[in-house]
Amino acid sequence: MRTALVIGTGLIGTSAALALTARGVTVHLADHDPEQARTAAALGAGTDETPDGPVDLAIVAAPPALVADVLAGAMGRGVARGYVDVASVKGGPRRELEERGLDLSAYIGTHPMSGREKSGPLAATADLFEGRPWVLTPTRDTDTEVLNLALELVSHCRAVPVVMDADAHDRAVALVSHMPHLVSSMVAARLEHAEEAAVRLCGQGIRDVTRIAASDPRMWIDILSANPGPVADLLTDVAADLEETVRSLRALESADADKRREGGTGIAEVLRRGNAGQVRVPGKHGSAPRIYETVAVLIDDQPGQLARIFADAGRAGVNVEDVRIEHATGQQAGLVQLMVEPRAAAVLTAALKERGWAIRQ
Repeated sequence: MRTALVIGTGLIGTSAALALTARGVTVHLADHDPEQARTAAALGAGTDETPDGPVDLAIVAAPPALVADVLAGAMGRGVARGYVDVASVKGGPRRELEERGLDLSAYIGTHPMSGREKSGPLAATADLFEGRPWVLTPTRDTDTEVLNLALELVSHCRAVPVVMDADAHDRAVALVSHMPHLVSSMVAARLEHAEEAAVRLCGQGIRDVTRIAASDPRMWIDILSANPGPVADLLTDVAADLEETVRSLRALESADADKRREGGTGIAEVLRRGNAGQVRVPGKHGSAPRIYETVAVLIDDQPGQLARIFADAGRAGVNVEDVRIEHATGQQAGLVQLMVEPRAAAVLTAALKERGWAIRQ
Protein backbone atom coordinates (compact mmCIF):
# COMPACT_ATOMS: atom_id res chain seq x y z
CA MET A 1 0.00 0.00 0.00
CA ARG A 2 1.50 3.30 -1.11
CA THR A 3 -1.55 5.56 -1.10
CA ALA A 4 -4.80 5.74 0.83
CA LEU A 5 -7.88 7.94 1.05
CA VAL A 6 -9.55 8.32 4.44
CA ILE A 7 -13.16 9.49 4.10
CA GLY A 8 -14.31 10.75 7.47
CA THR A 9 -11.75 12.40 9.75
CA GLY A 10 -13.19 11.75 13.18
CA LEU A 11 -11.45 9.79 15.93
CA ILE A 12 -11.17 6.48 14.04
CA GLY A 13 -10.43 7.85 10.57
CA THR A 14 -7.81 10.31 11.76
CA SER A 15 -6.16 7.72 14.03
CA ALA A 16 -5.87 5.30 11.08
CA ALA A 17 -4.50 8.11 8.91
CA LEU A 18 -1.90 9.01 11.53
CA ALA A 19 -0.79 5.38 11.77
CA LEU A 20 -0.56 4.99 7.98
CA THR A 21 1.33 8.26 7.54
CA ALA A 22 3.82 7.18 10.20
CA ARG A 23 4.48 4.02 8.14
CA GLY A 24 5.22 6.00 4.97
CA VAL A 25 1.83 5.74 3.24
CA THR A 26 0.65 8.87 1.41
CA VAL A 27 -2.74 9.60 2.93
CA HIS A 28 -5.42 11.87 1.45
CA LEU A 29 -8.15 13.13 3.75
CA ALA A 30 -11.78 13.93 2.97
CA ASP A 31 -14.75 14.85 5.14
CA HIS A 32 -18.21 16.36 4.68
CA ASP A 33 -16.83 19.11 6.95
CA PRO A 34 -13.72 20.47 5.18
CA GLU A 35 -12.58 22.18 8.38
CA GLN A 36 -12.38 18.81 10.14
CA ALA A 37 -10.24 17.41 7.31
CA ARG A 38 -7.96 20.45 7.56
CA THR A 39 -7.63 19.88 11.29
CA ALA A 40 -6.61 16.26 10.71
CA ALA A 41 -4.09 17.38 8.10
CA ALA A 42 -2.63 19.93 10.51
CA LEU A 43 -2.13 17.10 13.01
CA GLY A 44 0.05 15.28 10.48
CA ALA A 45 -2.54 12.71 9.38
CA GLY A 46 -2.07 13.46 5.66
CA THR A 47 -3.16 16.01 3.11
CA ASP A 48 -6.64 17.34 2.43
CA GLU A 49 -5.80 17.69 -1.26
CA THR A 50 -7.75 15.49 -3.70
CA PRO A 51 -5.64 12.62 -5.09
CA ASP A 52 -4.73 12.80 -8.80
CA GLY A 53 -6.00 9.29 -9.51
CA PRO A 54 -7.18 6.11 -7.79
CA VAL A 55 -5.45 5.33 -4.50
CA ASP A 56 -4.63 1.82 -3.32
CA LEU A 57 -7.18 1.77 -0.50
CA ALA A 58 -10.16 3.93 0.46
CA ILE A 59 -11.08 3.80 4.16
CA VAL A 60 -14.63 4.94 4.90
CA ALA A 61 -14.93 6.14 8.50
CA ALA A 62 -18.52 7.37 8.42
CA PRO A 63 -21.39 6.65 10.86
CA PRO A 64 -23.03 3.25 10.21
CA ALA A 65 -26.18 4.80 8.73
CA LEU A 66 -24.12 6.64 6.11
CA VAL A 67 -21.57 3.94 5.25
CA ALA A 68 -23.47 2.48 2.30
CA ASP A 69 -24.08 5.91 0.73
CA VAL A 70 -20.45 6.99 1.14
CA LEU A 71 -19.10 3.67 -0.15
CA ALA A 72 -21.45 3.67 -3.13
CA GLY A 73 -20.38 7.19 -4.03
CA ALA A 74 -16.69 6.38 -3.72
CA MET A 75 -17.04 3.20 -5.78
CA GLY A 76 -18.99 5.05 -8.42
CA ARG A 77 -16.17 7.57 -8.75
CA GLY A 78 -13.55 4.82 -8.82
CA VAL A 79 -11.39 6.49 -6.18
CA ALA A 80 -9.51 3.33 -5.15
CA ARG A 81 -8.49 -0.22 -6.00
CA GLY A 82 -9.97 -1.48 -2.74
CA TYR A 83 -12.53 -0.23 -0.22
CA VAL A 84 -13.02 -0.86 3.49
CA ASP A 85 -15.24 0.68 6.10
CA VAL A 86 -14.56 0.84 9.83
CA ALA A 87 -18.15 1.10 11.11
CA SER A 88 -19.10 -0.71 14.31
CA VAL A 89 -21.77 -2.82 12.55
CA LYS A 90 -21.20 -4.90 9.46
CA GLY A 91 -24.28 -6.80 8.31
CA GLY A 92 -26.54 -3.82 7.56
CA PRO A 93 -24.11 -1.81 5.38
CA ARG A 94 -23.17 -4.91 3.39
CA ARG A 95 -26.82 -5.76 2.68
CA GLU A 96 -27.48 -2.16 1.61
CA LEU A 97 -24.62 -2.37 -0.87
CA GLU A 98 -25.90 -5.71 -2.18
CA GLU A 99 -29.39 -4.25 -2.66
CA ARG A 100 -27.86 -1.49 -4.79
CA GLY A 101 -26.39 -4.13 -7.08
CA LEU A 102 -22.79 -3.03 -6.53
CA ASP A 103 -19.83 -5.28 -7.31
CA LEU A 104 -18.49 -6.07 -3.84
CA SER A 105 -15.35 -7.88 -4.94
CA ALA A 106 -13.38 -4.69 -4.20
CA TYR A 107 -14.94 -4.22 -0.73
CA ILE A 108 -14.44 -5.71 2.71
CA GLY A 109 -16.14 -4.65 5.91
CA THR A 110 -13.89 -4.12 8.94
CA HIS A 111 -14.23 -2.93 12.53
CA PRO A 112 -11.33 -1.91 14.78
CA MET A 113 -12.32 -2.77 18.36
CA SER A 114 -10.91 0.39 19.85
CA GLY A 115 -12.06 3.84 20.74
CA ARG A 116 -12.20 6.56 23.35
CA GLU A 117 -14.85 8.50 25.25
CA LYS A 118 -13.79 11.56 23.20
CA SER A 119 -14.48 12.04 19.49
CA GLY A 120 -13.17 14.11 16.60
CA PRO A 121 -9.71 14.46 15.04
CA LEU A 122 -8.21 16.18 18.08
CA ALA A 123 -8.81 13.00 20.10
CA ALA A 124 -6.99 10.82 17.53
CA THR A 125 -3.71 9.04 18.19
CA ALA A 126 -1.52 6.91 15.94
CA ASP A 127 -1.41 4.14 18.56
CA LEU A 128 -5.18 3.92 19.15
CA PHE A 129 -5.42 0.44 17.60
CA GLU A 130 -2.14 -1.01 18.83
CA GLY A 131 -2.65 -4.53 20.19
CA ARG A 132 -6.43 -4.31 19.75
CA PRO A 133 -8.59 -6.73 17.71
CA TRP A 134 -9.53 -5.51 14.22
CA VAL A 135 -12.38 -7.56 12.75
CA LEU A 136 -12.45 -8.36 9.03
CA THR A 137 -15.66 -9.69 7.45
CA PRO A 138 -14.79 -10.94 3.94
CA THR A 139 -17.36 -12.70 1.77
CA ARG A 140 -16.87 -15.26 -0.99
CA ASP A 141 -16.86 -12.33 -3.43
CA THR A 142 -14.03 -10.44 -1.72
CA ASP A 143 -10.99 -10.19 -3.99
CA THR A 144 -7.77 -11.58 -2.51
CA GLU A 145 -5.92 -8.36 -3.32
CA VAL A 146 -8.49 -6.35 -1.35
CA LEU A 147 -8.24 -8.72 1.62
CA ASN A 148 -4.46 -8.31 1.54
CA LEU A 149 -4.79 -4.52 1.47
CA ALA A 150 -7.08 -4.67 4.51
CA LEU A 151 -4.61 -6.92 6.31
CA GLU A 152 -1.85 -4.44 5.48
CA LEU A 153 -3.96 -1.64 6.96
CA VAL A 154 -4.39 -3.65 10.17
CA SER A 155 -0.65 -4.36 10.26
CA HIS A 156 0.28 -0.70 9.79
CA CYS A 157 -2.04 0.18 12.68
CA ARG A 158 -0.37 -2.57 14.77
CA ALA A 159 -3.73 -4.19 15.48
CA VAL A 160 -4.61 -7.90 15.58
CA PRO A 161 -6.72 -9.20 12.66
CA VAL A 162 -9.79 -11.31 13.50
CA VAL A 163 -11.89 -12.81 10.69
CA MET A 164 -15.64 -13.18 11.36
CA ASP A 165 -18.97 -13.45 9.59
CA ALA A 166 -20.66 -10.04 9.43
CA ASP A 167 -23.84 -11.01 11.28
CA ALA A 168 -21.89 -12.97 13.91
CA HIS A 169 -19.81 -9.83 14.44
CA ASP A 170 -22.92 -7.71 14.98
CA ARG A 171 -24.26 -10.15 17.59
CA ALA A 172 -20.86 -10.20 19.30
CA VAL A 173 -20.46 -6.42 19.54
CA ALA A 174 -24.03 -6.15 20.81
CA LEU A 175 -22.97 -8.43 23.68
CA VAL A 176 -19.55 -6.97 24.53
CA SER A 177 -19.99 -3.31 23.57
CA HIS A 178 -23.44 -1.98 22.66
CA MET A 179 -25.56 -3.54 25.42
CA PRO A 180 -22.96 -2.79 28.17
CA HIS A 181 -22.88 0.84 27.05
CA LEU A 182 -26.63 1.21 27.51
CA VAL A 183 -26.50 -0.51 30.90
CA SER A 184 -23.66 1.80 31.96
CA SER A 185 -25.73 4.80 30.87
CA MET A 186 -28.74 3.54 32.82
CA VAL A 187 -26.66 3.19 35.98
CA ALA A 188 -25.10 6.64 35.48
CA ALA A 189 -28.57 8.12 34.93
CA ARG A 190 -29.44 7.22 38.55
CA LEU A 191 -26.83 9.78 39.60
CA GLU A 192 -28.28 12.70 37.63
CA HIS A 193 -30.69 13.84 40.34
CA ALA A 194 -29.18 12.02 43.31
CA GLU A 195 -28.42 13.93 46.48
CA GLU A 196 -24.97 15.50 46.57
CA ALA A 197 -24.15 13.72 49.83
CA ALA A 198 -24.73 10.38 48.12
CA VAL A 199 -22.72 11.26 45.00
CA ARG A 200 -19.74 12.28 47.14
CA LEU A 201 -19.53 8.67 48.31
CA CYS A 202 -18.76 7.43 44.79
CA GLY A 203 -15.82 5.03 44.76
CA GLN A 204 -13.90 3.04 42.20
CA GLY A 205 -16.76 0.59 41.64
CA ILE A 206 -19.22 3.19 40.37
CA ARG A 207 -16.43 4.86 38.37
CA ASP A 208 -15.66 1.56 36.63
CA VAL A 209 -19.33 0.85 35.84
CA THR A 210 -20.12 4.34 34.51
CA ARG A 211 -16.87 5.24 32.69
CA ILE A 212 -18.17 4.52 29.19
CA ALA A 213 -21.37 6.47 29.85
CA ALA A 214 -19.32 9.63 29.20
CA SER A 215 -19.26 8.93 25.44
CA ASP A 216 -20.90 11.20 22.85
CA PRO A 217 -24.67 10.41 22.75
CA ARG A 218 -24.92 11.40 19.07
CA MET A 219 -22.31 8.83 18.08
CA TRP A 220 -24.06 6.12 20.08
CA ILE A 221 -27.45 6.89 18.56
CA ASP A 222 -25.87 6.19 15.16
CA ILE A 223 -24.32 2.95 16.41
CA LEU A 224 -27.42 1.61 18.15
CA SER A 225 -29.69 2.58 15.27
CA ALA A 226 -27.61 0.30 13.04
CA ASN A 227 -27.75 -2.72 15.38
CA PRO A 228 -31.04 -2.45 17.32
CA GLY A 229 -32.28 -6.05 17.09
CA PRO A 230 -29.38 -7.91 18.74
CA VAL A 231 -29.09 -5.22 21.43
CA ALA A 232 -32.81 -5.38 22.20
CA ASP A 233 -32.64 -9.19 22.45
CA LEU A 234 -29.86 -8.95 25.03
CA LEU A 235 -31.61 -6.24 27.02
CA THR A 236 -34.73 -8.44 27.13
CA ASP A 237 -32.63 -11.08 28.89
CA VAL A 238 -31.14 -8.46 31.21
CA ALA A 239 -34.65 -7.18 32.00
CA ALA A 240 -35.73 -10.72 32.95
CA ASP A 241 -32.72 -10.99 35.28
CA LEU A 242 -33.57 -7.61 36.80
CA GLU A 243 -37.18 -8.64 37.45
CA GLU A 244 -36.05 -11.84 39.13
CA THR A 245 -33.47 -9.97 41.20
CA VAL A 246 -36.07 -7.42 42.33
CA ARG A 247 -38.36 -10.27 43.43
CA SER A 248 -35.50 -11.83 45.37
CA LEU A 249 -34.68 -8.55 47.10
CA ARG A 250 -38.34 -8.00 48.01
CA ALA A 251 -38.39 -11.49 49.46
CA LEU A 252 -35.44 -10.60 51.68
CA GLU A 253 -37.63 -7.84 53.18
CA SER A 254 -40.31 -10.36 54.10
CA ALA A 255 -41.02 -11.42 57.67
CA ASP A 256 -41.45 -14.96 56.39
CA ALA A 257 -38.27 -17.00 56.92
CA ASP A 258 -38.95 -19.24 53.90
CA LYS A 259 -39.32 -16.23 51.63
CA ARG A 260 -36.10 -14.73 52.96
CA ARG A 261 -34.26 -17.97 52.24
CA GLU A 262 -35.74 -18.02 48.73
CA GLY A 263 -34.68 -14.44 48.20
CA GLY A 264 -31.16 -15.17 49.39
CA THR A 265 -30.94 -18.11 47.02
CA GLY A 266 -32.04 -15.92 44.09
CA ILE A 267 -29.45 -13.23 44.85
CA ALA A 268 -26.74 -15.84 45.31
CA GLU A 269 -27.58 -17.33 41.89
CA VAL A 270 -27.31 -14.05 39.99
CA LEU A 271 -24.00 -13.30 41.73
CA ARG A 272 -22.74 -16.80 40.89
CA ARG A 273 -23.66 -16.35 37.25
CA GLY A 274 -21.88 -13.00 37.28
CA ASN A 275 -18.74 -14.66 38.61
CA ALA A 276 -18.97 -17.36 35.93
CA GLY A 277 -19.29 -14.78 33.16
CA GLN A 278 -16.59 -12.46 34.47
CA VAL A 279 -13.90 -15.15 34.47
CA ARG A 280 -14.48 -15.61 30.73
CA VAL A 281 -13.30 -12.06 29.99
CA PRO A 282 -9.87 -12.45 28.34
CA GLY A 283 -6.90 -11.54 30.47
CA LYS A 284 -3.61 -9.85 29.71
CA HIS A 285 -2.67 -9.92 26.00
CA GLY A 286 -5.92 -11.78 25.27
CA SER A 287 -4.79 -14.90 27.14
CA ALA A 288 -6.82 -16.83 29.68
CA PRO A 289 -7.60 -14.79 32.81
CA ARG A 290 -4.97 -15.00 35.55
CA ILE A 291 -5.43 -14.58 39.27
CA TYR A 292 -3.18 -11.83 40.60
CA GLU A 293 -2.53 -10.65 44.13
CA THR A 294 -2.95 -6.97 44.95
CA VAL A 295 -0.38 -4.86 46.77
CA ALA A 296 -2.04 -1.60 47.81
CA VAL A 297 0.16 1.46 48.30
CA LEU A 298 -0.93 4.85 49.69
CA ILE A 299 0.56 7.74 47.71
CA ASP A 300 0.35 11.52 47.72
CA ASP A 301 -1.09 13.23 44.65
CA GLN A 302 2.25 14.67 43.56
CA PRO A 303 4.33 14.46 40.36
CA GLY A 304 6.65 11.47 40.11
CA GLN A 305 4.96 9.23 42.67
CA LEU A 306 3.87 6.56 40.21
CA ALA A 307 7.24 6.61 38.47
CA ARG A 308 8.96 5.99 41.82
CA ILE A 309 6.68 3.05 42.64
CA PHE A 310 7.28 1.37 39.28
CA ALA A 311 11.02 2.01 39.53
CA ASP A 312 11.12 0.47 43.01
CA ALA A 313 9.11 -2.53 41.78
CA GLY A 314 11.59 -2.94 38.95
CA ARG A 315 14.54 -2.84 41.35
CA ALA A 316 12.84 -5.61 43.33
CA GLY A 317 12.62 -7.68 40.14
CA VAL A 318 8.80 -7.68 40.18
CA ASN A 319 6.69 -7.17 37.04
CA VAL A 320 3.49 -5.20 37.66
CA GLU A 321 0.82 -7.03 35.64
CA ASP A 322 -1.91 -4.40 36.06
CA VAL A 323 -2.57 -1.26 38.04
CA ARG A 324 -5.57 0.66 39.36
CA ILE A 325 -5.79 3.94 41.21
CA GLU A 326 -8.50 4.79 43.73
CA HIS A 327 -8.50 8.48 44.62
CA ALA A 328 -9.30 9.49 48.19
CA THR A 329 -12.34 11.71 48.72
CA GLY A 330 -11.45 15.17 50.01
CA GLN A 331 -7.72 14.39 50.28
CA GLN A 332 -4.76 14.85 47.95
CA ALA A 333 -3.95 11.16 48.14
CA GLY A 334 -4.86 7.88 46.54
CA LEU A 335 -4.50 4.13 46.78
CA VAL A 336 -2.47 2.51 44.01
CA GLN A 337 -3.36 -1.15 43.58
CA LEU A 338 -0.51 -3.09 41.99
CA MET A 339 -1.54 -6.48 40.59
CA VAL A 340 1.31 -9.01 40.58
CA GLU A 341 1.86 -12.75 40.43
CA PRO A 342 0.95 -14.28 43.83
CA ARG A 343 4.51 -15.47 44.45
CA ALA A 344 5.81 -11.93 43.90
CA ALA A 345 3.43 -10.16 46.30
CA ALA A 346 5.48 -10.72 49.46
CA VAL A 347 8.70 -9.71 47.69
CA LEU A 348 7.15 -6.49 46.40
CA THR A 349 5.52 -5.67 49.74
CA ALA A 350 8.82 -6.05 51.59
CA ALA A 351 10.74 -4.03 48.99
CA LEU A 352 8.27 -1.15 49.02
CA LYS A 353 8.14 -1.05 52.83
CA GLU A 354 11.93 -0.93 52.91
CA ARG A 355 11.85 2.10 50.59
CA GLY A 356 9.37 3.94 52.80
CA TRP A 357 6.08 3.29 51.04
CA ALA A 358 2.90 2.96 53.13
CA ILE A 359 1.33 -0.42 52.40
CA ARG A 360 -2.37 -0.96 53.02
CA GLN A 361 -4.05 -4.34 53.44
